[in-house]
Amino acid sequence: MKRILLCVFLAAAGALPIVAQPSAPAARPAPAPGLEYSASITPELLREHLTILASDAFEGRETGHPGQVKAAQYLTQQFEQLGLRGPVSGGSSPFQQSFGILGTTPTGAGTVRVGSTTFVDGQDFVFFGASTFPESAAPADPVFRGFGIETATYNDYAGQPDVRGRDVIVLQGEPNNGLGRYLFSGSKQESEWSSVFRKAALARDKGARSLTVVTYATPKEFARLAGPVQVDSPEPTYFLASPVLQPEEKELQVQVPPAYITTIITNGPLGAALLGTTVPLLWGYDAESYKLKQPPARLQPVPFTIHLPQKREALTSSNVLGFLEGSDKKDEVLVISAHYDHVGVQHDTIYNGADDDGSGTSAVLALARAFSQAKAAGHGPRRSILFLLNSGEEKGLLGSEYYTGHPVFPLAQTIADLNIDMIGRTDKAHQGKPGYLYLIGSNRLSTELHTLSEEANARTTHLRLDYKYNDPKDPEQLYYRSDHYNFARHGIPIIFYTSGLHQDYHKATDDVDRIEFKKLAERAKLVFFTAWELANREKRLSVNATRP
Repeated sequence: MKRILLCVFLAAAGALPIVAQPSAPAARPAPAPGLEYSASITPELLREHLTILASDAFEGRETGHPGQVKAAQYLTQQFEQLGLRGPVSGGSSPFQQSFGILGTTPTGAGTVRVGSTTFVDGQDFVFFGASTFPESAAPADPVFRGFGIETATYNDYAGQPDVRGRDVIVLQGEPNNGLGRYLFSGSKQESEWSSVFRKAALARDKGARSLTVVTYATPKEFARLAGPVQVDSPEPTYFLASPVLQPEEKELQVQVPPAYITTIITNGPLGAALLGTTVPLLWGYDAESYKLKQPPARLQPVPFTIHLPQKREALTSSNVLGFLEGSDKKDEVLVISAHYDHVGVQHDTIYNGADDDGSGTSAVLALARAFSQAKAAGHGPRRSILFLLNSGEEKGLLGSEYYTGHPVFPLAQTIADLNIDMIGRTDKAHQGKPGYLYLIGSNRLSTELHTLSEEANARTTHLRLDYKYNDPKDPEQLYYRSDHYNFARHGIPIIFYTSGLHQDYHKATDDVDRIEFKKLAERAKLVFFTAWELANREKRLSVNATRP
């Protein structure tokens, strides 16, 4: 258009005669890099994989159980057939990174004893995750850390002794003026630090054994909020990933902290007793924190004993790894991950986990095929790609915890993790709307990654990228709830892809017949194009933030 207008202007000025010339063909936009290989990511291929993985034959793929082992064998076979390399040495299979897990099953109601008073699980407190305490009654090693907050302007951990191996006690929520106005926002809007997930993630990263969150609720209020607590669930809760035991080893030794530490939530009377004070004085601490805009004089916890009766069971699980070596930048590694485990069989009902996370696992297999085809055609990635299928995510991010604690490739050479978890459905917020995908964490450690991701989508899939769950204030706190977080903890940029929560999440109705395979393929292609750019660009991503 500009050229034609210029010619008309010059002719009118007598400088150039108007001569009819054949119009040049319109320039076509350059095809997106990797486009021909993305075509192999089809709804049919995804359906083929997912129909197998989410079948009853795999018994819900529960970590440490036969269905999960069978799934690992299937995934290994797929990687082998694609010509990927198994990078694990010293194990039974170069494609499987084995690790031990410790399962605990509650055998009765737990108790907390403070002085001569006994507080009972389900009435005065509830706990989540498995118990990191011994089976018999054990003394706690308590330490108070205010609201459990760590920011540049307000830090409950600053200048205080290490909490590694200790039992951290914190208050609910965050500093406010007692009238609903919060310190960090200056308004009635809570920040992420009001979330138990956020407090637990920080305490866990600092090596704490447990976190106790003190609420101000009366016993009656607490009973209404907590609801009945089942203490005889047949499903063990797994909390520890460690090197696999040798036959002669009798005890499972703690090698790494649990992915989700034991988290206890108390009512007001128990919380006040643990801190040797009263509920009104706890409210006073709250108000004083708001007034000072920094932690006031710290409360001193009192000794207490905790008893969480349980049966323990040592099992083995494995991550499945497929490695595609790069060319001139092969020492740098891009990780593409998903978790292939689910919750198994509960009350004689198989939970097949088609979306959670059979969809992500199937997507990783499809991406592995696309990149393998590209390499076979002479267009292999410059950087290496590790396709990492984790086990134990449902038990507390155990597989990714183990991998990042025992990396096959140095974390310093790992440029990013693209993690896929539940991308096969449409959530309520997007019913009847154009294609979308939630992205979480893309800007947390690398704004460059966020920009690259947006540009890849604009060139190719044109999905509506929704960042609702990336908001630190979002109550679901999904940033801390899938395998990417264990990479982010080590300063590695991540993107977490999900189509969101739905009514079949963690229910027996999460089956293949409810998966939208065309949308699943579109979303997987966005991951492919983003990965293609990351694996082939000249410079590795810059990391410009330190907070995970």
